[in-house]
Amino acid sequence: MNIHQSGSRLVRILRLCTRGSTATGYRNCRTLIQKHGFETLRKQNGLSCHLRNCMGLTLIRFQYSERIHQIPSEAEDVNNCDRDTKDSSVLSDPSIGSSAKGTSSQYSGPTSEGSSTELERPTEMRTSWEQFCNELRQCTSPSDVLDLYEHSKMAWKYTSNALTTMWETIKRMSDDQRRYEQKLMFEHPLFEKICQKALKEAQLMSCNDLVYSLFALVKMGVNQQSRLIQTLLRVSQERLNNFDERALSVLSSCLSNMEESKNVISLRAGLRLLIELRISQIKTVVALQTIMRCIGKESSMPLKKKLEDKALSLLNRFTLPNLQYMFITLAVMGYRSYPLLDSCSSRIIENIHGIPFWRLVHILQSCKDLKYRNPALLTAAGNHVASMLCVWEVKQLALLLVLFAELGFRHIELLDGFAEMVMARPESLNSKDVLSTLRAFSLLNHRPGEERVKQFLQTLVDLFQSHLSRYSLLELLRGVYYLCSMGHYLPATLNQLFQDDILNDLQCPDHPNRVSNERMLQYIKLGVELDNPSFAVLESATIADPLLPSVAVNTAVKEMVEAILGDSSLYRCGSVLRNIHFIDFEIALDQERKIAVPFPQDDEIAHLTNIQRVAVICAPASAFCLGSVHPKDRLALKVRHLKTLGYQVALVAEHEFGRLSEDERVVFLKNAIFGE
Repeated sequence: MNIHQSGSRLVRILRLCTRGSTATGYRNCRTLIQKHGFETLRKQNGLSCHLRNCMGLTLIRFQYSERIHQIPSEAEDVNNCDRDTKDSSVLSDPSIGSSAKGTSSQYSGPTSEGSSTELERPTEMRTSWEQFCNELRQCTSPSDVLDLYEHSKMAWKYTSNALTTMWETIKRMSDDQRRYEQKLMFEHPLFEKICQKALKEAQLMSCNDLVYSLFALVKMGVNQQSRLIQTLLRVSQERLNNFDERALSVLSSCLSNMEESKNVISLRAGLRLLIELRISQIKTVVALQTIMRCIGKESSMPLKKKLEDKALSLLNRFTLPNLQYMFITLAVMGYRSYPLLDSCSSRIIENIHGIPFWRLVHILQSCKDLKYRNPALLTAAGNHVASMLCVWEVKQLALLLVLFAELGFRHIELLDGFAEMVMARPESLNSKDVLSTLRAFSLLNHRPGEERVKQFLQTLVDLFQSHLSRYSLLELLRGVYYLCSMGHYLPATLNQLFQDDILNDLQCPDHPNRVSNERMLQYIKLGVELDNPSFAVLESATIADPLLPSVAVNTAVKEMVEAILGDSSLYRCGSVLRNIHFIDFEIALDQERKIAVPFPQDDEIAHLTNIQRVAVICAPASAFCLGSVHPKDRLALKVRHLKTLGYQVALVAEHEFGRLSEDERVVFLKNAIFGE
């Protein structure tokens, strides 16, 4: 029988492999292959052939030529350096790369005489590796690692761990020190060499070393369009099916921070397909959350649902950090999963006092992004923050107040306590803190106790004026708008704001916030006209005219109004005040007789002392503070403007009105309109 040259080489290898067993002929060799489950991983004629035992036995690596003198065994890598990443979702593992799965090594080709190069002895390899890892732990900067790497054996395992350690040293530095060390690193003569080494040995790296090298290089600021990064991405695509849970987790974390490119897009798409197939194999919460975050908002709803089910199945394994991190994960996915959020919220409430400041900030920010408003969670968080008023700094408290305000949550005790702090220590607020405080109190339409309102507002006004020179044009506009929302007008700031050049800049067509800027200017102008009509600058101010609001009238409320008044001519439906404020129903009420009367033809009611205008305003739940009917933001501003014009305002909270029976609705509207 004629046997191919590669087959005869395989016969000789199998004979040596069996350590004394006899294997002659093609059929006996085939039996050995079937018995031990060997398969070829890599074929290169005349170079190396890697054989792996598919039954889970130790990886065996061979070097061969036409004449094999010896095949020494290679010791497994041990005591690998701990791997850690900046992302909290990636755990360290002291034995990455020592696993048999997906592991490769570095090989040398045959010598000129045709014989294989002799490998290092196991004891020497282990000692060299342990010494290298110990010296790596003592490095405090990337330059230290590069100096150490210069004297190492420079195998791919050394390259991968050196890159990871370089990132670990950088991430613990301050911003200024980090920029300085990165500059030294890029200028170091060995940095280009280690990058070339990583580029050359990318195919030889294990899956874990490959993704850790990619992660470290991206985090250190290496150009993501460079040949090195793109090669590592391409190799990751080729070997994606061999990645285990940890490698997928690290790769997911890396891709979430990378710029768009063809390789990144392809790898993300492949990762989504692989994740969908392997969801049932994910065992750890950290890996699941990292993968969930990587698939992002672009993934399909069925995939998000499968990941949600997997997370619910692992819910009993969630630690407190896992619970907190799930909010961030769902926000990145853009998936509001009420079962997960409610379950995590209930356990976070039980441990609210153990949550540090920044994790609480991330939870509230995620709730805002997901539009998830849990009254119990926000109340517990508010109580916790109120108990920390004397511990946390003013800027921390101001940040939390803004997040509460954007969620529409009004914690009266917390707001009053913070107002007392501001009045007692106004010097502790910087320019950003002043704007944050104004934003929080104006959004929530909150005022301290009656006896403290004037002092609090005056304190904020004085602080705002003292920092006026530090504010940008946009910050100036927002500050004036917040003060106007609270009924306070500063002539000096208004004069500055209504200068032609400033107005032109704020209303420039290319301005990213042009629409919101125009809206704020229109509200400021209307407020000044109503509260301070003698202000002369408004006549020359060039502010865009507001567009008519397009709001549909609530049909359920309209039916009840008609049932109460009995005549559609006794009310006006859908009128607009100054092209800004929409009034659902406008009624002329005879105060003495407590009945609705027709509007005069000339629409002049002001001189009729016994006639009162009533404005019925319907508003959704989002226009009120959470869990109450306290108006906030634009609704509060509308109510104040209408009252300034002499209207009696009847507020109808649509979410509360919808829960009432028909009889209860009639009673509610009669009380609101007629004051019964």
